[in-house]
Amino acid sequence: MSNDPQFASSLSLPPTSRDTSTILVADDDPIFRRVLKSWLEKWKYSVVAVENGTDAWTVLRAENAPQMAILDWMMPGMDGVEICRKIRNLQHSRYRYVVLITAKDEKQDVVAGLNAGADDYLTKPFDVDELRARVRAGSRILQLQDALLSAQDKLQFEASHDALTGLWNRAAILDTVQRETARHQRTASPLGIIMADVDHFKKINDSHGHLTGDIILREVAQRMVASVRNYDFVGRYGGEEFLIVLPHCGLEDLVAGAERIRLSISENPVQSETEELSISASFGVLSAKPGADFTGYESLLQLADAALYRAKANGRNRVEMAANSLAATSGAD
Repeated sequence: MSNDPQFASSLSLPPTSRDTSTILVADDDPIFRRVLKSWLEKWKYSVVAVENGTDAWTVLRAENAPQMAILDWMMPGMDGVEICRKIRNLQHSRYRYVVLITAKDEKQDVVAGLNAGADDYLTKPFDVDELRARVRAGSRILQLQDALLSAQDKLQFEASHDALTGLWNRAAILDTVQRETARHQRTASPLGIIMADVDHFKKINDSHGHLTGDIILREVAQRMVASVRNYDFVGRYGGEEFLIVLPHCGLEDLVAGAERIRLSISENPVQSETEELSISASFGVLSAKPGADFTGYESLLQLADAALYRAKANGRNRVEMAANSLAATSGAD
C-alpha cells in the first residue's frame, strides 16, 4: 500500500478518532482482522482496520489518529514491534496505547515487545473476554490521560487569561509586546500598538455598581476582539485599560483599525441588568516603522500611553497617534 501521508484520508478515519472509543487494528490475516473488528464494534468501539504495518504507521501519523492500536507482531511492510518503537519516538504526540498480538509466547518475546513500547501483550489464540478486559484497561488509561490534559489546559488558560474578560492578562500581553517588538527589530516588519481606556469608567462603577462595570468590560472586550484580525492580540492591561498588539500592521491599516474599534464600542449601547448605557473609549496608537531605532518595548508602551493621555485630555472617544520618529505625527479624530 501507499507510503503517502495523504493515504490516511482514504482509510475513512472516524470523525471522533482522537477519543478513546476508536481503535486501530492491524493484522495481515483477513479472517482474524474481520473477527477482531466485529468484536470491537460489538463493544461499541469505532475501528480502523488495515492489513499491513506500513498502512498502520500511516494511520498513526495522521492528525486525528486513534489513541489505541492493536497490532499483529508479524506483518508485511513493518512489524508490530517496529511500529511500537516509532510511536514512542513521536515528538509532542498524545499517548498511544498499544496492544501487541502474536503467536509467540516465550518470555523473551514478551519482554522484547514490552521493551519496544507495547503497553500490553496477548498471545494467539486468546480468550475474547480477556481481550475485552485488556481493551477496557487501555481505555481507562487513555480517559485518565484526557482528563489530565484537560486539567492542564485549563490551568494554562487561567495562568495567561483574564478571568473577567477572557482576554490575555497583563503578564501575557506584555510578553506578546516584548516578543513582537523583538520580531519587528529582527525582521524590519511593521508593528502596531493600540492602548485603549474606557471613558468615565469610575463614574459608571460609582453610579451603577461594579456588576454593571463588569458587564461593560466584558462587552468592550468582545467588541475589540470582533474588530481586529484573528492573528492580532487583545489583552486587559489593567482595570478598564486594554492593550492591542497588531503584528505586520502598517500605519494606514493601524489608524483604520483603531477607528473601527472606537466605533464598535461607541455606536451601540450596552445592555446592563436594568438599562442601556452609552459607552465610549479613548485610544493611543503607535506605529513602529520598519528599521526604527528605540530602546525596547517599554519605550513603545510609554509612547502609546502618552498618546492615550492626549486622547482623554482632548475630549475622549477619539484616536490619537504617538507623535514621535517611530510613528506618524498626525492625529485622528
